[in-house]
Amino acid sequence: MHDNKKLLYCLACLAAAALLPACSSPAARAVPHRGGPVPASPVATVPGSRDTARESGAGIFSDPAELNRQPVVQEYRIGPSDLLDIQVFRADEFSRKVRVDQRGNISLPMLGVIPVQGLTQIELEHRLEQLLLRYLQAPEASVFIDQAVARRVTVSGEVKKSGVFPLEGNLTLSQAVALSEGLNTLADPGRTVLFRRTDRTVKAYLLNLDAIRNGSMPDPYLQDDDRIVIHRSDSRFWLHEVGTLLSSFRLF
Repeated sequence: MHDNKKLLYCLACLAAAALLPACSSPAARAVPHRGGPVPASPVATVPGSRDTARESGAGIFSDPAELNRQPVVQEYRIGPSDLLDIQVFRADEFSRKVRVDQRGNISLPMLGVIPVQGLTQIELEHRLEQLLLRYLQAPEASVFIDQAVARRVTVSGEVKKSGVFPLEGNLTLSQAVALSEGLNTLADPGRTVLFRRTDRTVKAYLLNLDAIRNGSMPDPYLQDDDRIVIHRSDSRFWLHEVGTLLSSFRLF
């Protein structure tokens, strides 16, 4: 009888030991939540999320709203290769067309070499009148700019004809692209980048030529020395190219 009690006691211990692993498992420890804040589950991180932010161009491009939606009235300053038409009232010997040389000078009979680079038309008229006082009484000089070469814009990238074009009149971005004979088959209209020098820095603006053409985005007016670059549609590294161009433009 005593042995039977010992046997039953051993069997009970073995059964209790078998239940211990089940009680220690996560499922067995789970307790239904009754009130109070629900414990937050771990937040999964999205692989490549930082790369996505970088690929969006954040920190590279400036706000296109800064660009000119109306023509900017800028007083033109004479530069090399400009063709000037100089007229002196009642003094045909001084009246002629002259081209500014690469040093920014012109040459006129009797007056010699005259530095003109950086002057406005009115400033040059006053300078000529001062010089003409040696030969004429109350001289009246008029200066007309037949060809303005000093003001220019550059169009490059995926266009049919990259080049430097004179900025004549009120030229818009889409008109400048038209001067380059339009986009080639590799171009992405949505990757049109305008580089503009402002004070001591250079800014980049991301524009969409298709949106400009259909009227959903303003067609900005260009300024002297603006640079337009159209990037490829299949380029994976075009944002890196924009950053490189920004750095190189800031050197000049």
